[in-house]
Amino acid sequence: MSGGAPPTVATFGELMVRLATPGHLRLAQSTSLDVTYAGAEANVAVTLSAFGVPARFVSRLPDNPLGEAALAVLRSLGVDTAHVLRGGDRIGLYFVEPGIAQRPSQVLYDRAGSAFAEIAPGTVPWDEVLGGCGWLHTTGISPAVSRSAAAVSAEAVAAAKKAALTVSIDLNHRAKLWNWGRSAGEVMAELIAQADVVFCNETDLEAVFGIPVPAATTGNAAVEPSSYEPACRSLRQRFPNVEVVALSLRGAVSASENLWTGVLSTPSDFYTTTRYRITPILDRVGSGDAFAGAAISQLVQHPGAFHEALNFAVGASCLKHSIQGDFNRVSAGEV
Repeated sequence: MSGGAPPTVATFGELMVRLATPGHLRLAQSTSLDVTYAGAEANVAVTLSAFGVPARFVSRLPDNPLGEAALAVLRSLGVDTAHVLRGGDRIGLYFVEPGIAQRPSQVLYDRAGSAFAEIAPGTVPWDEVLGGCGWLHTTGISPAVSRSAAAVSAEAVAAAKKAALTVSIDLNHRAKLWNWGRSAGEVMAELIAQADVVFCNETDLEAVFGIPVPAATTGNAAVEPSSYEPACRSLRQRFPNVEVVALSLRGAVSASENLWTGVLSTPSDFYTTTRYRITPILDRVGSGDAFAGAAISQLVQHPGAFHEALNFAVGASCLKHSIQGDFNRVSAGEV
């Protein structure tokens, strides 16, 4: 694959309107909100396109001006939106109150009843959607949104495996969203069992699967990447199909200053990379998606170059902290 055009990567998830307070105002103070578009899987698609990998976004959006505006932004960034279903009454929203100094960021969701939350099993023609693709990426956010979105997520993964695509899943645990009946651990175990590549952050493995991880790094303590090797090994032992586990690792000095690195584990090797001290942070939202998207971009273009993929992913996601909005608008040359 490294000698020709990279395969298309399909991503499946919800595209939302992001409403953020300007500067570092609190929601109670702000008289205006900055409007952008966002969503974990859309963020990954934008990153892939920026790094030269064809990206196809699959979702469901209302057939109204907001839905069209969201798709227009993705199209302007080189993402294929031809397979987005149209229907439903509303687009999901989320509100961001950016943190600063010792005050952390706050995120509020308004996603109930969105077009994506009401997506129905059997409505996505997966054989057609995945035609010409070599990779499918989705996250634990999509099945958290609703029972029906979880069912369609399962359809997507099953269709990708049937078509012999590589499947990557980012655990992306959002406890606030898992309220429709089944637990994150139950649902995600069924999906991860079919995954080839798993992404997560330093807390997801314990939150979703109860796999012990080192205590969160705070203050000025350095993130110790090697201490995450047992957790990666435990995940692979539980899910033998998983070939690659990649973790982004954050240590919080404050909301304005973070320590940032990552690790990547395969059955035979464990890789670490540069550790960055990021200060000041403009916007950390979407940095995990930037990590996943950058890693995938390298793995599809340079299969087996795991250490290089980790280096690139951590560098790209480090730069994301300097970019306003969820999308990581940086080039490969800048990374």
